[in-house]
Amino acid sequence: MGLLHRGGGGDAHRYQLVQKVMSIGGDSWIDDEHGNHVYKANGKALRVRKTFVLEDTSGKELAKIQEKVVTVRDKMQIEREIHSATVHKALVGIRERYKIEVDGGDDLKAHGNFVDHEYEIEDDHHTVATVSKKWFRARDMYGIEIIEGQDDVLLLAVAVCIDALSHDH
Repeated sequence: MGLLHRGGGGDAHRYQLVQKVMSIGGDSWIDDEHGNHVYKANGKALRVRKTFVLEDTSGKELAKIQEKVVTVRDKMQIEREIHSATVHKALVGIRERYKIEVDGGDDLKAHGNFVDHEYEIEDDHHTVATVSKKWFRARDMYGIEIIEGQDDVLLLAVAVCIDALSHDH
């Protein structure tokens, strides 16, 4: 898969995703750095609101992502047994950023170039995930590198939300 391997100590989990997975409406796989299917992105296109379910390989639901329809700012909700979250755009001057409010956990923020899939997700202390398209030759793929000890499912769901909110004009 060719993901960037950074120094800095500690292991990272690396995944590859298809761009605009929520607008596809069908199923798509999230693969690990070795090309193995790890999570299934199951799009529910028949609903009024966009809904996306992240499942493990056996079909167990790990996270449900729903677009919030009646909000002033673009917003998406991630529902999980642990660490549910809300992802929304936060305009800071002329730059777009995303704020991730995590129920029962530390809030996160994302900054960078969202349209081109080149950004970082941070907590108050350090970068917890890096998203990049540069790791792939395929135009419709991007990767996410998540540092060890983080909630991979939550951060994958956050990346899917940011992709949908950044490209849904």
